[in-house]
Amino acid sequence: MNKVKLTMAQAMVRYLAAQKVEVAGEIVPMFAGVFAIFGHGNVCGLGEALYHQQEALPTYRGHNEQSMAHAAIAYAKASNRQRMMAVTSSIGPGATNMVTAAALAHVNRIPVLFLPGDVFVSRTPDPVLQQVECPTDPTVSANDCFKPVSRYFDRISRPEQIITSLPVAIQTLLDAENCGPVTLCIPQDVQSEAFDYPESFFVERVHYMRRPQPDQRELAAAIATLKQAEKPLIVAGGGVLYSQAAAELVDFAARHNIPVAETQAGKGAVPWDHPCYVGAIGVTGSRAANGLAQAADVVLAVGSRLQDFTTGSRTVFANPDVTLLHLNVGKHDAAKHNSQPLVADAKVGLQQLTAGLADYQAPAAWCKAAADKVTEWNAYYESATALTDQPDTETGNPTDAQVMGAVKRSGEASDIVVCAAGTLPADLHKFWRTEQVNGYHLEYGFSCMGYEIAGGMGVKMAHPEREVIVTVGDGSYMMMNSELASSVALGHKIIVVLLDNRGFGCINRLQRGAGGESFNNLLDHGTAGDTPQIDFAAHARAMGATAEHVDNLAELEAALGRARAASRSYVVVINTDPFKSSDGGAWWQVGIPDVSERPEVLAARASWYEGKKMQPY
Repeated sequence: MNKVKLTMAQAMVRYLAAQKVEVAGEIVPMFAGVFAIFGHGNVCGLGEALYHQQEALPTYRGHNEQSMAHAAIAYAKASNRQRMMAVTSSIGPGATNMVTAAALAHVNRIPVLFLPGDVFVSRTPDPVLQQVECPTDPTVSANDCFKPVSRYFDRISRPEQIITSLPVAIQTLLDAENCGPVTLCIPQDVQSEAFDYPESFFVERVHYMRRPQPDQRELAAAIATLKQAEKPLIVAGGGVLYSQAAAELVDFAARHNIPVAETQAGKGAVPWDHPCYVGAIGVTGSRAANGLAQAADVVLAVGSRLQDFTTGSRTVFANPDVTLLHLNVGKHDAAKHNSQPLVADAKVGLQQLTAGLADYQAPAAWCKAAADKVTEWNAYYESATALTDQPDTETGNPTDAQVMGAVKRSGEASDIVVCAAGTLPADLHKFWRTEQVNGYHLEYGFSCMGYEIAGGMGVKMAHPEREVIVTVGDGSYMMMNSELASSVALGHKIIVVLLDNRGFGCINRLQRGAGGESFNNLLDHGTAGDTPQIDFAAHARAMGATAEHVDNLAELEAALGRARAASRSYVVVINTDPFKSSDGGAWWQVGIPDVSERPEVLAARASWYEGKKMQPY
């Protein structure tokens, strides 16, 4: 057996560069690169190894460990989990900064390889700078925080251990059911230790997407359930996109005349103007989709986690005789909510359901009811997103929905909108009209403030040919904005629409909706201390972007035209109203106090009890 002497870090980099995947019939590198912030825990070993492999495995510098990981996650999500990135940091705070991103990836089932530096295995210089000491267990380091938010975790304490650990890591990153973050802790002494590795370890390997087939008994039962349906409804989740099953879903719905609603992760699988499309479902959904969900007797969920926002805290599927049929590649998800499971790849499952249903079609009366609800919703859409120079709001500033209408009117079908947290995901889910697959990129499993700008850069890296429009509130922007500078430095232009409602408008709405008074959320309402007037456009320009502030919706549309023509990242800031929101007709369970001195809180609690009555238990 031929061998080659390499450090552990050199061997790891060489192995990662040798992994390839098939995408649309083309063999491409599995890893598009490595985001890195170097420190004493990774610069000497891994940094030196990456330097010599820049062509095969490019290295990108981030400004914050969490945000660079967000960019990597967004890249993988935008690539339908077929391609991905690795991220590396030093030990201590650099590593723990990435734990939030690991949790985000874990919740959303997105592949990313974390390579945090770690303390010396030898323990000779202990305690080293940034080391977390555990008096009862010297093997514990800060990186143990990654364990509950990793799909696979290992600490490499010997250079030869990567021979067994790396293949498991790759398998996990590509596994349709168990996909998610992998953490390989790399102690700084082990990174630099040499070992005689077999050359066969570095042979190029091509990986292909697996498509698990359905159990024939489950398939037959699913077909029988659907054939009996009088009021069927499809709920499209993110699994439709990750399986690249959008075409199969559209064909399935059209053949059988079944209305299709979409989750946040599944939005964009069906064009908004398709005859079967009924819009967004759940707490952030439309009255059209939620109204149909309440009456449906069979709900076919495809590739969804069935999160509380999708199910209205288990109140949206209100028909007491409803059957929830769940097509999902993950056994854990397929069994949720007492579902009838159909465990299989979404593309394969939809193809075989289509064949088994033959000429079945939903009753004409149900299809007409769906069309009528969509017509009503479209009228509401036009009203809520209309261009106006006098918004009907408390502040006189436009609503989020009106801003989204302006962004959409000035855009193109190929645009990709990116968002994550605040009120914006609600109005985007309701009102953003998606024409093309992967035109909607929301991180709403973890709803992580600060994902937006870094995520937008990651999406642009995955789709450089499409315009990427990041919509972000001032609260999220203040939490994490540094990768705006990275987008300029790396030449990945994004358009950022920054909605300034003077604080945390989303939670202020929830606070008021729960009977509370505005407190500690808005800078101008119930917040102690001075209220800064932040010039966000000047801040963005200071990081190298082009930026401007606009005063109204018409100016916003004009500015977006200039942004599209620009060659570098462009930020447009507009003041918005923090109080008015849209309604989609679904309930959400939150913890409203049972005892309060405020009558408004007691009234909200009484309404809360009415919502609880709709839950099955």
